[in-house]
Amino acid sequence: MSLTFIDHLALESSDINRSVRWYKKQFNCEIKYQDSSWALIRFDNISLALVTPGEHPPHFAIVDENVRRLRGQRCTGMELLQV
Repeated sequence: MSLTFIDHLALESSDINRSVRWYKKQFNCEIKYQDSSWALIRFDNISLALVTPGEHPPHFAIVDENVRRLRGQRCTGMELLQV
């Protein structure tokens, strides 16, 4: 199986505002979205979603142009969501 690309990773943060400030200071990135429960930070090759524990699940998002071939395939503990 080959993937088109990984769109973003979502990591938990107990303080979204503080985490966004840290990433902005440390790296050359763009804040695409931010509110009190999550933020989306764009780097050249990937995006990072910072999520509040309990509000949004930690996850990673894969973009695959041929998602239909994945129908019926599951790995233990994983769920395929098609958007």
